[in-house]
Amino acid sequence: MGNNTELLAASGAETAAQIAAGEVSAAEVLDFWLARAAGDGLNGYLWQADRDSALSGVADSGGPLAGAPIAIKDIFCTEGVPTTAASKILSGYVPPYTATAVGHLRAAGMPMLGKTNMDEFAMGSSNENSAFGACLNPWDTGRVPGGSSGGSAAVVAGGLAPWSLGTDTGGSIRQPAGFCGIVGLKPTYGAISRFGMIAFASSLDQCGPLTRDVTDAALLLAALQGRDEMDSTSVGIEGGIEAPSAERLDGLTFGVPRDLMREGIEAGVLARFEDTLIRIAELGGEIVDIELPHAEHAISAYYVLAPAEASTNLSRYDGVRYGLRASDEDLLSMYEVTREEGFGPEVKRRIMLGTYALSSGYYDAYYGGAQRVRTRIVEDFQDAFGQVDFVVTPTSPTVAFELGEKTADPWSMYLSDIFTVPISLAGVPAISIPAGLAEPEGGGPELPVGFQIAAPAFAEQKLLEAAHALEGAIGFDGSAALEGGLA
Repeated sequence: MGNNTELLAASGAETAAQIAAGEVSAAEVLDFWLARAAGDGLNGYLWQADRDSALSGVADSGGPLAGAPIAIKDIFCTEGVPTTAASKILSGYVPPYTATAVGHLRAAGMPMLGKTNMDEFAMGSSNENSAFGACLNPWDTGRVPGGSSGGSAAVVAGGLAPWSLGTDTGGSIRQPAGFCGIVGLKPTYGAISRFGMIAFASSLDQCGPLTRDVTDAALLLAALQGRDEMDSTSVGIEGGIEAPSAERLDGLTFGVPRDLMREGIEAGVLARFEDTLIRIAELGGEIVDIELPHAEHAISAYYVLAPAEASTNLSRYDGVRYGLRASDEDLLSMYEVTREEGFGPEVKRRIMLGTYALSSGYYDAYYGGAQRVRTRIVEDFQDAFGQVDFVVTPTSPTVAFELGEKTADPWSMYLSDIFTVPISLAGVPAISIPAGLAEPEGGGPELPVGFQIAAPAFAEQKLLEAAHALEGAIGFDGSAALEGGLA
């Protein structure tokens, strides 16, 4: 496995196995991927490691992940390394500590290739809200990679990293995975520690892997999950996670919420979804129509709840303690000018939405009402999982859209997450796997389509087994994008 073609084509798990077998050295692997990252033509990285910084704090573990380097979304605090959350207000900030999730990967022997681009403070569905420029989709550099973990998805799909770490609040792992033709897993809320993950909406944020295949997602989840005394909401996954091996879906039922797919879905996306349902049946699975009666209200509820939590979480960025300080005239001026210059338009929009929803006289009408909708959505999923093993939808209603296509219409952008947000509000795990290619509605080269599978809380092992079987039957080939990331 010593040549560059084999190194590029190998999954993360294959790379680590080859290192363990002595077929390639960890140093050779690291040098190869550092060189690939240095050729970034997607604006996928906001900071790139050199050899010394890549290896800083990495244990000589000899475990199943040792030696396989990883890219990290720039929302995870990393000691001694700039962490900006793609915002000017944190430009130049170097944390004095490391996020628990990143610490787990270092303990597993995984060098860090760099910090990836993202929507500012994870607020967006296209990666166009980054203060440091949009990230590009390696399948078509005139299109978005999705968001907010757009950089993490693009560097994996574009051959600039073997795998990566992202975060998902309303779809920010799954939607970019779908747009870029890779696998993205949002675990159950609480499965992985959020300590050191810069907060957007604390009751929704969750860390997870973006990978080339389901096996890689399982191996990273196994290393990441667990209880952490630094995060009181973390509980881990009982029994841990093992590499999936299922090849059939016999005896499993898959629920399809047809009412949620009434309009706005591109014909090509719907065709790939229906093709995948046929694959499920061929593997022995049963397709069942179900109802999620309140899911159509999920976007509206989410854009009250998430901005309300963001309004609180982002109040700490005031020019006093860290990051940008834009004025020294007086205290109030420092607050106002720093936040005006430091935050981008989408972040300001959400802070204002959230502050209004929490304000006196409106709290119960907006925030309280949205919480009640969330409760109904949780109940909808509980009822659904009483009937079926999994809930399946397209990951996104469209393939990757063109750069600038939706920036002037925030509501249109928000609807990109119509299938991912209900699952986030319910707190259950979901995975997006590539379902094939489809032509964009306006014409052009075919682009990846994602297929989303959701499972009951903490049923990640069952979810990964089903996704592994389906992945094998679909046989998606993402190699066409592997050279798309190089300048």
